[in-house]
Amino acid sequence: MSRIKQTFERLAKQGRKGLIPFVTGGDPEPTHTVEVLLALAKAGADVIELGVPFSDPMADGPVIQRSSERALSKGISTKAILDYVREFRKSNQDTPIVLMGYANPIERMGEGAFVAAAHDAGVDGVLVVDYPPEESLSFADLLRKSGMDPIFLLAPTSSDERIKKVAQTASGYVYYVSLKGVTGAQHLNTTEVSSKLPVIRQHTQVPVGVGFGIRDAESACRVASSADAVVIGSALIQALEARGEQSPADTAYAFLHPIRLALDDAYSA
Repeated sequence: MSRIKQTFERLAKQGRKGLIPFVTGGDPEPTHTVEVLLALAKAGADVIELGVPFSDPMADGPVIQRSSERALSKGISTKAILDYVREFRKSNQDTPIVLMGYANPIERMGEGAFVAAAHDAGVDGVLVVDYPPEESLSFADLLRKSGMDPIFLLAPTSSDERIKKVAQTASGYVYYVSLKGVTGAQHLNTTEVSSKLPVIRQHTQVPVGVGFGIRDAESACRVASSADAVVIGSALIQALEARGEQSPADTAYAFLHPIRLALDDAYSA
């Protein structure tokens, strides 16, 4: 059983909601990435999505685009991201890490080589934004054979047929994009989210995490009323950008921990 599945089973038994922060590897400073990951785990992250910086992040808004640009300008590569995970695992063997990025760096490395290296580093799941399920069956199979979960996106515009295809291929959790647009948008409509999730659950038993537009404890709690987990990225990266003299790790902890407390207060059994 994967670490991600174990995590969601534990949350379900506890009647709690999952909290999944996203940060870009190498941002704001390469030397602080592992400290930030450890701080997020300490703050109550159930799963951490670690972004692999890419030069053309087409699904991301300006905040995450800037974080990728900063990381790339400092020479952060896929290998460096895997090294961060390997270093994180020396201190934390429990919190699942999901790599989130785009197909090009994986294909440059080779799918087999990437999967082997990710497994060796201690990765638990991979979400490739521009890999539709019907075109990534062999990649998903490679991940599962190595004990990692292939994770896919669904959106408000996803048809029943697309939902079925994702349900047949995904494991770990499904990432439901709550908005039509790019990351960082703010027009979150929780009524629309609540109406879409039952449709998704008709086709899959995999937990559903919801992201895009979640910025604070209040919006996280509203979305968690219907989701199994909430994903928060742009707001966290903005906090890291505006941290001033505070260390990135302290900033990450201070941002995430109140959201963890609010979710537990609202949704623990």
